[in-house]
Amino acid sequence: MFKRLDLAIINRSFWPVYPVIGEALMRFAEQQAKMRAVGVILQDHAGIKKHLASERRGGKVGFYPCRAFSVSGSSIVRRAADAVFFMLWVFAVLLIKRPKKVYVSTDPPVLVPFIVMVYSKIFRARYVYHLQDIHPEAANVVFPVRPAIYRFLRWLDAITMRNANLLITITDEMAMEIKERSGTLFPVQVLSNPSVSFDEVVLPENKRPGFAFCGNAGRLQRIPLLIQAIEQYCAGGGKLPFVFAGAGVFSENLKELAATHGNVTYFGFVSALEAAQLNADYQWALLPIEDEVTRFAFPSKSSSYVFSGALVAAICGTETSVAKWVLENNLGVVLDPTADGLCQFFRAVESGDLSPGSFDTDREKLKEHLGFDVFVERLSQLVISERSI
Repeated sequence: MFKRLDLAIINRSFWPVYPVIGEALMRFAEQQAKMRAVGVILQDHAGIKKHLASERRGGKVGFYPCRAFSVSGSSIVRRAADAVFFMLWVFAVLLIKRPKKVYVSTDPPVLVPFIVMVYSKIFRARYVYHLQDIHPEAANVVFPVRPAIYRFLRWLDAITMRNANLLITITDEMAMEIKERSGTLFPVQVLSNPSVSFDEVVLPENKRPGFAFCGNAGRLQRIPLLIQAIEQYCAGGGKLPFVFAGAGVFSENLKELAATHGNVTYFGFVSALEAAQLNADYQWALLPIEDEVTRFAFPSKSSSYVFSGALVAAICGTETSVAKWVLENNLGVVLDPTADGLCQFFRAVESGDLSPGSFDTDREKLKEHLGFDVFVERLSQLVISERSI
């Protein structure tokens, strides 16, 4: 019970509910547990102990789950309260297990990483801070935080960044933002998130003309704009299908859209495998994102779009990191985030003016950098080699 851990891994979203980053961190924990004492601190959404036993996962890893009281579609107040609860749980487990090194991510953001920093100062431990997004800026883009609270949270997170022994993030743009905002003297490493596994996905030779969106239907994804453009396209006689999968604050709006138009389907929350198959079935994958947030986050669904073979329709400004990623890799198009512009794009696809054959890219090279094995190997090098435990 009180044996000290060599490494604690903290991420609220974990296996088996989260099949991308959750699965990647599970593999990382299993790998490291062969050589050292490893523990995972998480929130339990699905009875993880039963899944560990039935699927024979986890090996020698110690798991310290607490109950989850919110999901991605919960209110901001409920999610904030849940983050505070998880913060207290994390601190209690850290005090009991006293890990020599801690890996902590921005899930949840700000408070839990700050608690890890406090623990590390008290017990002279080392910690690696993985910023899969940058808060509170990412949330503030579309859901403004009170100025005093916003400044306080930025101050807390800047302290956490400056004191981390290593910082990891997703894009060069985010790395620059972290350095400028925090003034950290420690290194900031860039590591792309892995893609959901496509081992069980059937990649059709001829994709269906149409558009798929699989992911969080949240405040950052321009869902109201998409709905407006689709309604305009359908009102003008447009027939191409649109499929949506995923939960979020705009779920009800998507249900209403699907109920109104026969060529729109909303599946709600689906498994990662089902989402991957939808992406693979259709010619185009929609990637809407608010411009400002790309300085602080990068859409996780993007790597899965590479493996699906779908062409990417990024809905954002041309100077964003998302737009540059799509254009530099010739994965698709970048669309002006206006209803008229999107409607014109839908019509161009339907008329055949925008042929899939005009996009020629070597996706195999991209896939090499987005697999689970590459992610786990690189994460292991960064976390463990950082003045090794």
